Amino acid sequence: MNRPSITRLAEALPATVPFVGPERQERERGRPFRARLGANESGFGPSPAVIEAIARAAPEAWKYGDPDNHDLKAALAAHYRIGPANIAIGEGIDGLLGLIVRLFVEPGQPVVTSLGAYPTFNYHVAGFGGRLVTVPYRDDREDLDGLSTAVRRENAPLVYLSNPDNPMGSWWPADEISRFIDTLPETCLLILDEAYSETAPPDALPPLELDRPNVLRLRTFSKAYGLAGMRCGYCIGEAGNIANFDKVRNHFGMSRVTQAAALAALGDQAWLHSVVVKVEAARSLIRLIALENDLKPLESATNFVTIDCGRDGGYALSVMKALLDRDIFVRKPMAPVLDRCIRVSTGPEAELALFREELPKALAAAG
Repeated sequence: MNRPSITRLAEALPATVPFVGPERQERERGRPFRARLGANESGFGPSPAVIEAIARAAPEAWKYGDPDNHDLKAALAAHYRIGPANIAIGEGIDGLLGLIVRLFVEPGQPVVTSLGAYPTFNYHVAGFGGRLVTVPYRDDREDLDGLSTAVRRENAPLVYLSNPDNPMGSWWPADEISRFIDTLPETCLLILDEAYSETAPPDALPPLELDRPNVLRLRTFSKAYGLAGMRCGYCIGEAGNIANFDKVRNHFGMSRVTQAAALAALGDQAWLHSVVVKVEAARSLIRLIALENDLKPLESATNFVTIDCGRDGGYALSVMKALLDRDIFVRKPMAPVLDRCIRVSTGPEAELALFREELPKALAAAG
């Protein structure tokens, strides 16, 4: 039987996803995880004010959300003391990454990123026909000089950098990020992914420079605000570049309930502060658990801690699988050198207590 043809580009792509979700793993295992410590969500949940806002908005879920995202953009603009024209809203950072690649990368053009950095970005580059150019990490941090050199060598129109970094949790201070930006050609756009900005030290975030047309800053409600399931992120940048999003975005991508939830989350900064304190305490506990088991926790500015298992990638994979077998959901980096580690998200004390109990058994099984 004949069938409609997909494009040659789509035909060449693997049918895959950047991450295998815990839900799929639970279906395949036939039982739920006892501790969900792998997806860098906020196990501390959203603000009670957010839950109330969702309940109030639910009866109006039959309506489309405001395609202009007017109220949310106005609130974000007031929060950052910038103009609404400097903000674009999208379906999480993942959705915004796809729009940016679509806007700035022609098929076959080189796109620079770090080897082992956030794989969803790579997924979008492949999906729009870009050619990925990767730079290895150096000392568990993204190599700023290496990225800059690759951009100039390849004449790349786009470079991706997360700060703080996923999957290693490392970060560069703001002055080093600013120096890196200054090394880039004006024709190369930097995607500066700041998903973990709320848990980062203040000196990791450069000032917002809205007159630079070659920098876009991405932030999200998915992490410290506890709204990963609502899929709401935003982009901050020069007004001309932000206007380009209207050419390709899904104008009804934000549901009415999501808009209400994000507004309420932004309005409850006291809850955000309390979550950041809990994240810091959980990071300290994860570090302690690692040290108790003769493992090396890496310094982290995120809502997770990456733990060096002390051997190679095969051993770390065995440790992760042994934890999964014990109903503890964690993940790990997969790129060479980084793959010696596992990655453990912060979460409630009860779940970290389960991790503490099961990690020695998992290490024994992996050994």
